[in-house]
Amino acid sequence: MINLMYIVFIAMMALNVSPEVLDGISQVEGELQQTISTTEQRNKALSQDMDHAYQANPDKVSAWRQRSEELRLRSDSLYHYIQSLKELIAQEADGREGRADALRHLDDLSASSVVMLSPLHPRAKELRKRLEQYRTWVTELLGGSPRSAQITARLATKDGRGGQSWESANFENMPAIAALTLLSHLQSNIRHTEDEGLTELLQGIDAHDYRLSLLTAQVIPDSRIVLSGEPYRARIVLSSTDTTRQPHIVVNGAPLSPTLRGQLSLPTPRTGTFPVEGYVEADRGDGSTERLPFATNYTVIERTATIAPVMMNVLYSGIDNPIKIAVPGIAPQDLTASISSGTLTRRGELWVAHPNQLGEVTISVSARGEGGKTSLITQTKLRVRRLPDPSPYIALAEGGESRFRGGRIAKQALLAAGGVRAAIDDSFLDISYTVVRFQLIAFDSMGNAIPEVSSGATFSPRQIRQIQTAPRGKRLYISDIIARGPDGIERKLPSLELIIG
Repeated sequence: MINLMYIVFIAMMALNVSPEVLDGISQVEGELQQTISTTEQRNKALSQDMDHAYQANPDKVSAWRQRSEELRLRSDSLYHYIQSLKELIAQEADGREGRADALRHLDDLSASSVVMLSPLHPRAKELRKRLEQYRTWVTELLGGSPRSAQITARLATKDGRGGQSWESANFENMPAIAALTLLSHLQSNIRHTEDEGLTELLQGIDAHDYRLSLLTAQVIPDSRIVLSGEPYRARIVLSSTDTTRQPHIVVNGAPLSPTLRGQLSLPTPRTGTFPVEGYVEADRGDGSTERLPFATNYTVIERTATIAPVMMNVLYSGIDNPIKIAVPGIAPQDLTASISSGTLTRRGELWVAHPNQLGEVTISVSARGEGGKTSLITQTKLRVRRLPDPSPYIALAEGGESRFRGGRIAKQALLAAGGVRAAIDDSFLDISYTVVRFQLIAFDSMGNAIPEVSSGATFSPRQIRQIQTAPRGKRLYISDIIARGPDGIERKLPSLELIIG
């Protein structure tokens, strides 16, 4: 009798799940997969940046690279475990041939409970345990970083209302498609956490450098690279020296005149690398003398040029790309430069390249020498790429502008934000996009999706009424976000999930 009542209860619940609700959840699932794919591409790029930094300086970057590798492995392990749970739910709903990415029985209300809440295999409890372990580990990895609070909120596993456990609140009598969407949301949060962790580790390579104040002799050259025919100039100093006393300096076997006050000038008759060795004798307060040796070298080269994009080792089509162009020994006003495709103009101390096609461009640098004669110094080829896709966000005004990318948000804060924005804000680019339109989706008491479309970046009057009437805990979805970049190309961006707090 009890079993029969349970079956009737399940059937009644199934009748309350309308096709529109199931279709709406399926749409959210698809948007989550797109978000996961975008984040995984960014994580791959961040891992490559870490590898390049390690190759350039293994001793300095080794510890950071090891932490990033462990973060990647732990994230992958948890991500794939959740994927295995999704496959089990799909097979329970559709049979052995069921697949999570092609679920047929969207409204199956038993698959989630059987797979996740079975007394013999309490997989939901195991999932909660793994999420909490992962959250604790990442929080400790980032230390006191501001990102720690965001990660804690994103991976929270709090119990539901009325004493209901997290496991039951999320998987008991849940339609199969809703359970899969919830698990995909967890996977998306894991990839976002991995993204923030990798970004923090990359920034930490230089942020954690430190320098000690020691009594040492130093050679401070104007430049280690000297053009042929130009003198090598450097300053030899004793750290923390008393300016009222001049130390005795010997360079390459010859004493340096005290009247030069540590200023060194050596001839450069030919190209090559030349040593600068010697010592500094300093008088101590007790009358004794301490001799501190120094050794360095300088390189004399032929005239050349440096062409370096400020943002990266590439140019982006359709936007202004700041570039540094310098030729040792040549004043900036004596330099001219051109680009094979697009425009290249001088702005102050920088040059701005604006390529108009993808592929490769050639930048030519010439210099005006004595007598006004102009000669070609060098030609450099640079890659031209399309701008990457931006990320949508809600601009909050708390403590300066904060970019909110989903989760629980106060209704007044959402209304005060006024709409949706988009920008590229990785470690190399910070470019704003213009949001052309977006759709705000809410579900009524019957589970029907109510989409409202804006005509720009701000909330429409209908969208504002949707937000104003949304009760606490209501989920809203911002989807079909179309943004136009400075290159004039329109892009469709991932969705945002909002929970009215």
